Amino acid sequence: MAQSYGRFALVYDQLMEDMPYAEWLGFARAAWERYGMPSSVADLGCGTGSLAIPLARSGFQVFGIDYSSDMLTVARSKWEETPQQALRTRTGSVRWLQQDMRIWQLHEPVDAVISFCDCLNYLTEEEDVEAAFRSTCQGLASGGVFLFDVHPPKQFRRYAEEQPFVLDERDIAYIWVCDLDEERCQIEHQLTIFKQEADSRFSRFQETHIQRAYDPDWLEAALLRAGFSRVHRYADFELKPPHADSERLFFAAIK
Repeated sequence: MAQSYGRFALVYDQLMEDMPYAEWLGFARAAWERYGMPSSVADLGCGTGSLAIPLARSGFQVFGIDYSSDMLTVARSKWEETPQQALRTRTGSVRWLQQDMRIWQLHEPVDAVISFCDCLNYLTEEEDVEAAFRSTCQGLASGGVFLFDVHPPKQFRRYAEEQPFVLDERDIAYIWVCDLDEERCQIEHQLTIFKQEADSRFSRFQETHIQRAYDPDWLEAALLRAGFSRVHRYADFELKPPHADSERLFFAAIK
């Protein structure tokens, strides 16, 4: 399970500014056009709200759920900075909730659940993944759709082969190395981050994140065991079947 992030939450958006948030949102909308447009959405592993906030601004009733209080603090701050004029012209809303994605629950079921940015890979035991699937199925209204993405095992092998990774910007830098456990297909990401402070000096801190990749057939079977009636697989932000070189797998599970 992912840790609480701490200082990492304060630099997360700066480090992740090139992440394909627009593509995740585009995939969600395309999938909803196919499976049914929701009015309420739960975002599991919402982080700093980079998907939950634009969804709320565009009119959805959003529940941003994350295990990390630090990430939620940043998300709330970003939401509160939304211009009031923009909020008045939309009917959407967002509520931030600190919950464990394995046992999350709301007072009423939602029409859709999303969990993007490979959040499910942070669950490193099969029983934890199955628990998250059961909670999600229970939290969905009948006919609702659960959309999520994961890295396949092959992507972790690519990381291990291509590491180390380095970022060197004016006010922030990192060195990122990976250690892969082939037997479990589990990867440990170790980041050493250097951040410029207000007095121009750089502080240094370290982050360790562990992810596990699962066989796609096992994930589909686990979704069906959790109570979903249908499961469809896609890849790389398109409503097209995955192929051998797909870097990111997407699942649409319908209750």
